[in-house]
Amino acid sequence: MPRSNQPRRRRTSSRRPADSNDAGELNLNRARMGIPATESAPDGVWAVRAISAGNAQKVYSCPGCHHQITPGVSHLVVWQEDAMFGDEAGLRDRRHWHSNCWRGRSYRYR
Repeated sequence: MPRSNQPRRRRTSSRRPADSNDAGELNLNRARMGIPATESAPDGVWAVRAISAGNAQKVYSCPGCHHQITPGVSHLVVWQEDAMFGDEAGLRDRRHWHSNCWRGRSYRYR
């Protein structure tokens, strides 16, 4: 007689139920998107997050070349970490850049 792969008794588990998505979903999305890198430049400290082609699903306007970033094109999301009105204002003012436009941008001196 072949052996069954089913356990004979139920194991007790400390896992959460499948319908609870409070912090688990946020961490999963953060892991998928990656942690933003920090770049220092003459015009401030910037958080830079790469968006893969698979995750790019909307149309954005690149502030460097003023052309569209179409869905399916990998690009960068950039926001200022040392914004004058705080972290939330910097995150609210984030922009989507082509990778080459971000690397070749001209700095705005204050």
